[in-house]
Amino acid sequence: MKDFLRERIVKELGKNILIGLSILLPAMISVQLIVWVVRGVESWLAALWLALLPQALYFPGVATITFLLIALIIGVTSRSAITERLWKIPGDLMQRIPLVRNIYGTIKDFLDLMGGKSFSDSSVVWVTLPDRAGRLLGIITREGSERDTRLGRLMGEDDVAVYLPMSYQAGGYMVVVPRGAVEATDMEPGEALQLIMSAGLGQRLEAEG
Repeated sequence: MKDFLRERIVKELGKNILIGLSILLPAMISVQLIVWVVRGVESWLAALWLALLPQALYFPGVATITFLLIALIIGVTSRSAITERLWKIPGDLMQRIPLVRNIYGTIKDFLDLMGGKSFSDSSVVWVTLPDRAGRLLGIITREGSERDTRLGRLMGEDDVAVYLPMSYQAGGYMVVVPRGAVEATDMEPGEALQLIMSAGLGQRLEAEG
Protein backbone atom coordinates (compact mmCIF):
# COMPACT_ATOMS: atom_id res chain seq x y z
CA MET A 1 0.00 0.00 0.00
CA LYS A 2 2.82 2.40 0.89
CA ASP A 3 4.63 1.58 -2.35
CA PHE A 4 1.43 2.26 -4.31
CA LEU A 5 0.92 5.63 -2.60
CA ARG A 6 4.58 6.56 -3.10
CA GLU A 7 4.39 5.68 -6.80
CA ARG A 8 1.14 7.63 -7.18
CA ILE A 9 2.64 10.71 -5.48
CA VAL A 10 5.78 10.56 -7.64
CA LYS A 11 3.67 10.20 -10.79
CA GLU A 12 1.46 13.15 -9.83
CA LEU A 13 4.51 15.29 -8.99
CA GLY A 14 6.11 14.47 -12.33
CA LYS A 15 2.89 15.26 -14.19
CA ASN A 16 2.48 18.61 -12.43
CA ILE A 17 6.13 19.52 -13.07
CA LEU A 18 5.68 18.81 -16.81
CA ILE A 19 2.51 20.93 -16.89
CA GLY A 20 4.36 23.74 -15.13
CA LEU A 21 7.27 23.49 -17.57
CA SER A 22 4.88 23.60 -20.55
CA ILE A 23 3.57 26.92 -19.20
CA LEU A 24 6.87 28.39 -18.02
CA LEU A 25 9.38 27.38 -20.72
CA PRO A 26 7.67 28.93 -23.80
CA ALA A 27 7.43 32.31 -22.03
CA MET A 28 10.99 32.02 -20.71
CA ILE A 29 12.46 31.06 -24.09
CA SER A 30 10.51 33.81 -25.87
CA VAL A 31 11.75 36.45 -23.41
CA GLN A 32 15.31 35.12 -23.67
CA LEU A 33 15.18 35.31 -27.48
CA ILE A 34 13.92 38.90 -27.36
CA VAL A 35 16.67 39.83 -24.87
CA TRP A 36 19.30 38.19 -27.11
CA VAL A 37 18.09 40.13 -30.17
CA VAL A 38 17.92 43.43 -28.26
CA ARG A 39 21.42 42.96 -26.83
CA GLY A 40 22.78 42.15 -30.29
CA VAL A 41 21.18 45.26 -31.78
CA GLU A 42 22.42 47.41 -28.89
CA SER A 43 26.02 46.18 -29.15
CA TRP A 44 26.02 46.64 -32.93
CA LEU A 45 24.36 50.05 -33.25
CA ALA A 46 25.68 51.56 -30.00
CA ALA A 47 29.21 51.78 -31.43
CA LEU A 48 27.90 53.48 -34.58
CA TRP A 49 25.74 55.85 -32.54
CA LEU A 50 28.67 56.86 -30.30
CA ALA A 51 30.92 57.35 -33.33
CA LEU A 52 28.49 59.79 -34.97
CA LEU A 53 26.98 61.64 -32.01
CA PRO A 54 28.13 62.92 -28.59
CA GLN A 55 28.11 60.37 -25.78
CA ALA A 56 25.80 62.63 -23.77
CA LEU A 57 22.97 61.88 -26.21
CA TYR A 58 23.29 58.13 -25.78
CA PHE A 59 21.33 56.11 -23.23
CA PRO A 60 20.64 52.34 -23.01
CA GLY A 61 17.89 51.42 -25.43
CA VAL A 62 18.44 54.26 -27.91
CA ALA A 63 20.17 51.86 -30.32
CA THR A 64 17.15 49.53 -30.28
CA ILE A 65 14.78 52.46 -30.83
CA THR A 66 16.97 53.58 -33.73
CA PHE A 67 16.88 50.06 -35.20
CA LEU A 68 13.06 49.95 -35.03
CA LEU A 69 12.82 53.38 -36.65
CA ILE A 70 15.13 52.24 -39.46
CA ALA A 71 12.99 49.11 -39.94
CA LEU A 72 9.84 51.27 -40.05
CA ILE A 73 11.35 53.65 -42.61
CA ILE A 74 12.51 50.74 -44.81
CA GLY A 75 9.09 49.09 -44.53
CA VAL A 76 7.22 52.26 -45.52
CA THR A 77 9.55 53.31 -48.33
CA SER A 78 9.82 49.77 -49.77
CA ARG A 79 6.25 50.11 -51.07
CA SER A 80 7.59 52.33 -53.84
CA ALA A 81 9.03 50.48 -56.85
CA ILE A 82 12.14 52.71 -56.95
CA THR A 83 13.06 52.49 -53.25
CA GLU A 84 12.17 48.77 -53.17
CA ARG A 85 14.93 48.13 -55.71
CA LEU A 86 17.28 50.27 -53.60
CA TRP A 87 16.65 48.26 -50.40
CA LYS A 88 17.16 45.02 -52.32
CA ILE A 89 20.74 45.94 -53.26
CA PRO A 90 22.38 44.71 -49.98
CA GLY A 91 20.50 41.42 -50.24
CA ASP A 92 21.46 41.01 -53.90
CA LEU A 93 25.12 41.55 -52.97
CA MET A 94 24.90 38.88 -50.24
CA GLN A 95 23.34 36.49 -52.74
CA ARG A 96 26.54 36.75 -54.80
CA ILE A 97 28.88 35.73 -51.95
CA PRO A 98 29.48 31.95 -51.65
CA LEU A 99 28.31 30.39 -48.36
CA VAL A 100 26.86 33.74 -47.20
CA ARG A 101 24.15 33.48 -49.85
CA ASN A 102 23.05 30.09 -48.48
CA ILE A 103 22.73 31.39 -44.91
CA TYR A 104 21.13 34.68 -45.98
CA GLY A 105 18.71 33.01 -48.38
CA THR A 106 17.56 30.43 -45.83
CA ILE A 107 16.96 33.04 -43.10
CA LYS A 108 15.18 35.41 -45.49
CA ASP A 109 12.90 32.73 -46.91
CA PHE A 110 11.97 31.53 -43.41
CA LEU A 111 11.19 35.07 -42.20
CA ASP A 112 9.18 35.74 -45.37
CA LEU A 113 7.12 32.64 -44.62
CA MET A 114 6.60 33.56 -40.96
CA GLY A 115 5.67 37.07 -42.02
CA GLY A 116 2.86 35.68 -44.19
CA LYS A 117 4.44 36.32 -47.58
CA SER A 118 2.56 34.40 -50.25
CA PHE A 119 4.68 32.70 -52.89
CA SER A 120 1.66 32.15 -55.11
CA ASP A 121 -2.11 32.41 -55.05
CA SER A 122 -3.61 30.04 -52.45
CA SER A 123 -0.12 29.16 -51.20
CA VAL A 124 -1.19 27.06 -48.18
CA VAL A 125 -2.60 23.76 -49.42
CA TRP A 126 -3.58 20.25 -48.44
CA VAL A 127 -1.43 17.70 -50.29
CA THR A 128 -2.76 14.23 -51.10
CA LEU A 129 0.06 11.87 -52.00
CA PRO A 130 -0.59 8.86 -54.28
CA ASP A 131 -1.85 5.73 -52.48
CA ARG A 132 -2.19 7.61 -49.17
CA ALA A 133 -5.46 8.00 -47.28
CA GLY A 134 -4.33 11.02 -45.20
CA ARG A 135 -3.45 14.59 -46.19
CA LEU A 136 -0.44 16.80 -45.44
CA LEU A 137 -0.56 20.56 -44.86
CA GLY A 138 2.09 22.41 -46.86
CA ILE A 139 3.06 25.69 -48.49
CA ILE A 140 3.54 26.17 -52.23
CA THR A 141 6.96 27.71 -52.87
CA ARG A 142 7.23 27.41 -56.66
CA GLU A 143 5.06 26.60 -59.66
CA GLY A 144 6.05 24.86 -62.86
CA SER A 145 4.76 27.83 -64.82
CA GLU A 146 7.51 30.03 -63.27
CA ARG A 147 10.07 29.38 -65.97
CA ASP A 148 12.31 32.21 -64.78
CA THR A 149 13.37 30.15 -61.72
CA ARG A 150 15.77 27.22 -61.67
CA LEU A 151 13.30 24.92 -59.91
CA GLY A 152 10.47 26.00 -62.19
CA ARG A 153 12.44 24.85 -65.23
CA LEU A 154 13.01 21.43 -63.66
CA MET A 155 9.30 20.88 -63.03
CA GLY A 156 6.46 20.13 -65.38
CA GLU A 157 4.23 22.97 -66.49
CA ASP A 158 1.38 21.71 -64.30
CA ASP A 159 3.54 20.81 -61.26
CA VAL A 160 3.89 22.68 -57.97
CA ALA A 161 6.67 22.51 -55.36
CA VAL A 162 5.27 22.23 -51.83
CA TYR A 163 7.21 22.66 -48.58
CA LEU A 164 6.05 20.25 -45.88
CA PRO A 165 7.29 21.42 -42.45
CA MET A 166 7.81 18.91 -39.62
CA SER A 167 6.30 19.21 -36.15
CA TYR A 168 8.39 20.18 -33.11
CA GLN A 169 11.55 20.91 -35.08
CA ALA A 170 12.98 23.18 -37.74
CA GLY A 171 12.99 21.14 -40.91
CA GLY A 172 10.79 19.61 -43.53
CA TYR A 173 10.56 18.21 -47.03
CA MET A 174 9.99 19.68 -50.45
CA VAL A 175 7.82 17.59 -52.75
CA VAL A 176 6.90 18.23 -56.38
CA VAL A 177 3.37 17.09 -57.16
CA PRO A 178 0.79 17.66 -59.91
CA ARG A 179 -1.54 20.59 -59.25
CA GLY A 180 -4.43 18.15 -59.01
CA ALA A 181 -2.86 16.69 -55.85
CA VAL A 182 -3.25 19.93 -53.87
CA GLU A 183 -6.30 21.63 -52.40
CA ALA A 184 -6.23 25.32 -51.46
CA THR A 185 -6.98 26.46 -47.90
CA ASP A 186 -7.92 29.82 -46.40
CA MET A 187 -4.77 30.15 -44.31
CA GLU A 188 -1.65 32.36 -44.24
CA PRO A 189 1.83 30.73 -44.50
CA GLY A 190 2.89 32.00 -41.05
CA GLU A 191 -0.28 30.60 -39.47
CA ALA A 192 0.23 27.26 -41.23
CA LEU A 193 3.84 27.00 -40.05
CA GLN A 194 2.84 27.66 -36.45
CA LEU A 195 0.01 25.14 -36.70
CA ILE A 196 2.24 22.40 -38.13
CA MET A 197 5.25 22.99 -35.88
CA SER A 198 3.05 22.74 -32.79
CA ALA A 199 1.31 19.63 -34.19
CA GLY A 200 -1.99 21.49 -33.87
CA LEU A 201 -1.78 21.86 -30.09
CA GLY A 202 -2.86 25.12 -28.48
CA GLN A 203 -4.55 26.38 -31.64
CA ARG A 204 -7.90 27.30 -30.07
CA LEU A 205 -10.15 29.88 -31.70
CA GLU A 206 -11.31 32.77 -29.54
CA ALA A 207 -14.97 32.62 -28.61
CA GLU A 208 -17.08 34.94 -30.74
CA GLY A 209 -18.50 37.76 -28.87
